[in-house]
Amino acid sequence: MKASKLFFAATLAGLVAGLPAPFAWAQGPGSQSSETVARPKKKDAPAAAESTEQPKIPSKFTRKDKDAPEGLPTFRSDVNTVQLDVAVMDNKGHFIPNIPRGNFRVLEDNVPQQISNFGTNADAPMTVALVIEFSNLYQQYWSEGWYETLTAAYGFIETLKPDDYVAVVAYDLKTEILSDFTTDREKTGEAMQRLRIAGFSEANMYDALVDTAQRMSTIDGRKAIILISTGRDTFSKLTFDKARKGIQEAAVPIYAISLLQALRLVAEPYMGDIQRLDFLQADNQMNTFARESGGQAFFPRFVAEYPGIYAAVADSLRNQYSLAYQPSNQAKDGKYRNIKVELVDPANGNPLRVVDQKGKPIKYSIVAKRGYNAPRDVE
Repeated sequence: MKASKLFFAATLAGLVAGLPAPFAWAQGPGSQSSETVARPKKKDAPAAAESTEQPKIPSKFTRKDKDAPEGLPTFRSDVNTVQLDVAVMDNKGHFIPNIPRGNFRVLEDNVPQQISNFGTNADAPMTVALVIEFSNLYQQYWSEGWYETLTAAYGFIETLKPDDYVAVVAYDLKTEILSDFTTDREKTGEAMQRLRIAGFSEANMYDALVDTAQRMSTIDGRKAIILISTGRDTFSKLTFDKARKGIQEAAVPIYAISLLQALRLVAEPYMGDIQRLDFLQADNQMNTFARESGGQAFFPRFVAEYPGIYAAVADSLRNQYSLAYQPSNQAKDGKYRNIKVELVDPANGNPLRVVDQKGKPIKYSIVAKRGYNAPRDVE
């Protein structure tokens, strides 16, 4: 019992010590090592040749060629159709099926659009990238942060089905692909085993998210980024606004799982106003990236909440309504267009009232991306 108290006290002290001073945002490399955990050892270098042949998904997990058309095929300059994947979830995170086409309304920049295609795709396989914050800022070996990070990552991997593809990406000062997309859970496990000793004391979330989203932008089918992070960014090359724009352009939904919520509550009495603001900003950033990309953000305080989060993510990704429309605004100006999906009663246009089998009203939420960048004319 005494040992556990000492461990908790040490963990709390580490969390408070890791908080930034008002003008000490960026931190140097950790004294433990200049080699980030997400980077293979030199003796393992030949293994890279195997990973280049491994991916079987339609698009390899590599950067797009600069000369290739940017964005999803539905947003190319020669295509005038916008496609949306929409999940309607109840207040327990369960997908609500059997909603007719006539109950969906799509607004682009507040202008109603005509839905041209509609369908459902239940229990579809998915392609996901686990993007894991693993820096010396909070994930020191055997710390509470290290334990919670691995619990969240391993727990999600265990929920995947045999035909789901998963890649593991870790970030600190740099973004590193620990394993390419694969259905081989043994290779995924080997990648996770490398998350032991954190290297740098930076957490460059913006760079990691945009880099991963751009790599995934040409992959077809159900896809998502699962972000496991505190939400803090310490030293990214990209600003928040540029990261936000890059994520919007890539059109890959982000499902964010926040770390250290419980410890933050305990440490709050020891924080100053600047430190509290830093974590509030971190939560807001995760919320923004998730909401605008068509994903969701979760802020669990207890490990027992993780299974429900995994189920909600899987339900949202595997069971979706597929909508398509041709925008009434055909201008190819490259500007951002806001999208809003609503459920309405076609008889009067009022919000749709959804009830359960007993006739009781159900509170629901609509998960869909919030917009896209219009194409530009080809010069």
